[in-house]
Amino acid sequence: MNADVPRRTTPSRVTDRPGDASPFALGLLLRRAHWRAAAVMEEALRPLGIELRHFAVLIVLVDRGPTVQRDLAAATGSDKAGIMRVVDDLERRGLAVRRNVPGDRRVRAVEITPEGVELFDAAHVAAAPLAERLVADLAPGEPEQLTDLLTRFAHPTGGEA
Repeated sequence: MNADVPRRTTPSRVTDRPGDASPFALGLLLRRAHWRAAAVMEEALRPLGIELRHFAVLIVLVDRGPTVQRDLAAATGSDKAGIMRVVDDLERRGLAVRRNVPGDRRVRAVEITPEGVELFDAAHVAAAPLAERLVADLAPGEPEQLTDLLTRFAHPTGGEA
């Protein structure tokens, strides 16, 4: 009687190894790729005395200009307490300042300082050779293709996330 019952196939066990066909594979590969890229970027930032979480805030400030802390938290995926610690660190280093927002004494905007811009630019110089190492195993044209695919994946409508 057991011979007539169709055998159930076991679903793929999720991994992040090449060839995994599970529905979780893409997310796990993206997580592993993020870890690898973040480690390389941390290596570039370490001699400058900042961490990736600090640099993430500087990116937002360079892009948007003065930004209120709640918007910094949303833009960097941080929580209120975490963003306060990062801004405190940046202020101590002279890389950012908090300023009152005209018309609302309760809200303070964070603004990058000239020293912050200088460090931001230095980080790009320091990261360039490490970023090249990150994609060294890709064929010519593949780093650009990867960037294009990830951009479309992260911004599916072509707009800002």
